[in-house]
Amino acid sequence: MTRIQATPVQLREAREARSVYRAGLVTPTSGVAHGLVQANLIAVPADWAYDVLLYAQRNPQACPVLEVLDAGATESLLAPGSDLRFDIPQYRVWRDGVLVGEPTDASAAWQEHPDLVSFLIGCSFTFEAGLVDAGIEIRHQTLGRNVPMYRTNRACAPAGRLSGELVVSMRPIPGDRVAEAVQISGRYPAVHGAPVHIGDPAGLGIEDIQAPEFGDAPEIRAGDVPVFWACGVTPQAAIMASKPPFALTHAPGYMFVTDVPDANYLV
Repeated sequence: MTRIQATPVQLREAREARSVYRAGLVTPTSGVAHGLVQANLIAVPADWAYDVLLYAQRNPQACPVLEVLDAGATESLLAPGSDLRFDIPQYRVWRDGVLVGEPTDASAAWQEHPDLVSFLIGCSFTFEAGLVDAGIEIRHQTLGRNVPMYRTNRACAPAGRLSGELVVSMRPIPGDRVAEAVQISGRYPAVHGAPVHIGDPAGLGIEDIQAPEFGDAPEIRAGDVPVFWACGVTPQAAIMASKPPFALTHAPGYMFVTDVPDANYLV
């Protein structure tokens, strides 16, 4: 199948974004490089890579794998010339399931663990472009905030040494646009696809929608319906629960911007 190539404008936007992140800019990436795929990161030493791969395979909606890099590799095929050590605005370093740092430069992780295997997992920021193109507001973009993300009461399928619960992102959608939002996002299964829950957050075990575990609190207006999508922060919940000795991830909402148009993942 012929792959759709990014336009010169898209490539310029993606490369400029990675360049400013590499220079130290820390900002959420929702809305950046419109129409291009964004990805979550989880990198683990090689002896944990099979567990992560199996976990992703068993939980494909939350952890849709776009690319697995060779041990020690840092350049993504989704963005030639990129470097995963520097091109994400903010990272998270985990030791024994505990968050110990949020650097903007992850080169020390590869120095400590030269065999790191990196997984790039589809991100729902990708299909936001389709919602915007349809005239559906992305509220956190409007307000200049990070998307709200929540740990739920839904257990993921365990794999090897990993287990944990589903994490979801939430976007308030006007009630008369919910069906359209479901249809648009459902065409992108490689970046989480259709919502996993619509309406009452209690159905996911979320007690206070204004208190997300990750990201910023939402603004929900009259007539809005909370719509919840599976989220690529799910592997971080597994890290917290399963306590591998070391892991590196993106900071929630701070993604890896690729050079690949989202149209390549439409179904």
